Amino acid sequence: MSHERPEPTKNNPYWINRHRYYELKHFCLQYPIWKKARAAIDGMTDHKLEIALHSQTGNVSDPTATAADARLFYTTRIEMLEKAAMDTDPVIGVYILKGVTEGISYDILNARSQVPCCKDTYYDLYRRFFWLLSRERR
Repeated sequence: MSHERPEPTKNNPYWINRHRYYELKHFCLQYPIWKKARAAIDGMTDHKLEIALHSQTGNVSDPTATAADARLFYTTRIEMLEKAAMDTDPVIGVYILKGVTEGISYDILNARSQVPCCKDTYYDLYRRFFWLLSRERR
């Protein structure tokens, strides 16, 4: 069952190619994974970090730099989504971020969180979010 509205026409100011939309949608669904991974990096002691990074990369030459690179990787993506959501709309952006990163439809989101706009407005902003994200993630 699809959670979003039918694909907008090319006349819509927020139109993006269907395949690009699905690429970005799957990118967004990784957000909870990135948040957990970044938190895990932040919570590791130097010894645990060295063991974890060695087991993943086979390289222990500089675990601190490797951890910093990984943290930057996750932080950049997390902030990209959060910025696109807030640039979409400072109020509704919070709901859009939750919807796109957890795969939640407007109806479910509204039932859980009382979205302060109608469905049509939400999905217009939803399309704007993906249009902004597409521009940011070239």
